Amino acid sequence: MNLEAFLAAAGRLPVASLDTILGEAGSQKGLVVVAPHPDDESLGCGGLIAEACRLGRAVRLVVVTDGCGSHTHSAMYPPERLRTLREDETRTAVAELGLAPEYVRFLRLPDAHAPSAGPEAEAAAAAILDDAASCNAGALFVTWGHDPHCDHKASAAIVALAQVQRPALPAYAYPVWGFTLPPETEVGDPPEGYRLDIAAHLPAKARAVAAHRSQTTDLIADDPTGFRLAPDMLTNFAGPHEIFLRMGPVVSEASPS
Repeated sequence: MNLEAFLAAAGRLPVASLDTILGEAGSQKGLVVVAPHPDDESLGCGGLIAEACRLGRAVRLVVVTDGCGSHTHSAMYPPERLRTLREDETRTAVAELGLAPEYVRFLRLPDAHAPSAGPEAEAAAAAILDDAASCNAGALFVTWGHDPHCDHKASAAIVALAQVQRPALPAYAYPVWGFTLPPETEVGDPPEGYRLDIAAHLPAKARAVAAHRSQTTDLIADDPTGFRLAPDMLTNFAGPHEIFLRMGPVVSEASPS
């Protein structure tokens, strides 16, 4: 199935409650969101986090990389300062969604070089499972394996490693950069999963995304090559539903650097 048809089908997935997404006894379950970079959690799962917090569910956020690849030529924000900035932005963002900062874990793997296998990936999977145990997670949420970014692919692979240890723990994928693929790109079988109605949380989600000022504004003004989320990209995350695709076994792929 090509991307255009896939996204059209994903837009017709059933709208489900958080209980349904988390499965049997979902009302007693928490969840873990795995974000490759600071900001992916707000883009793809901002409404999910806000809805879970509204319902009093335990939420854990694991940010995989240090985010230092967004502005590699800035003298004002060398890597350590940029990492601190992006972590502070994440704490501010999730506070807008109702999540306390102590429930955010930063793994600080190198941006654009997150591993898909090996000791560091296994350690990241163990950290995710530790957070899953701490919140009695009913599911894990991670970026889509077809997202055209090496860290997004690696994060999906890390969650797959976690599922090897906990095969009964479901995982869902949320697309971020997958929306930008050419429409004719082949992405596999038709989608399975759910949409979550987040209309009530759109203002909070918008504030969370805006809290990532280094990625949405000219805050870092001394790096003309620096990354910035374009307005047309942000429109992919401004709708009343978030898409969560049921994950099957993840096949390792070569990732672009």
